[in-house]
Amino acid sequence: MELKKQLYGLCLEFVANRLKTIQQTIQELQESLTSETKSSAGDKHETGRAMIQLEREKTGQQLADTQKLNEVLSKMDMATTSKSIRLGSVVLTSKANYFIAISAGQFEVMNRQFFAISPNTPIGQLLLGKTVGNKVVFGEQSFEIEEVL
Repeated sequence: MELKKQLYGLCLEFVANRLKTIQQTIQELQESLTSETKSSAGDKHETGRAMIQLEREKTGQQLADTQKLNEVLSKMDMATTSKSIRLGSVVLTSKANYFIAISAGQFEVMNRQFFAISPNTPIGQLLLGKTVGNKVVFGEQSFEIEEVL
């Protein structure tokens, strides 16, 4: 259970850092937009404002996507375990170790490497519902599920 809590904490930290970066970007874009002064070349000014506005919209979408990751994490029940793989499961296999949560990259916990993956990813879809002893074929690789926490 401690392993699962550590992985969950690392995912929370990943989302918090991403949110912080996005909010800083939004603030910088807002400052750029307000400091954009009317130059003698009117078209150049309008193009600059339009580019900043487009960047702001893109960053707003990134913010919404990151907030969805936070929602996924908040819905996870970390207190229970299941024999079959589901959201929140830690999966140890003969090839790699996974934490079924959000796509947050690779973490090292207790001297082992784990990939934090979303259940919507191709490998996540393959793992969902599987239990210890099941074999999974992903691309050219085949591996066995050794433990589900």
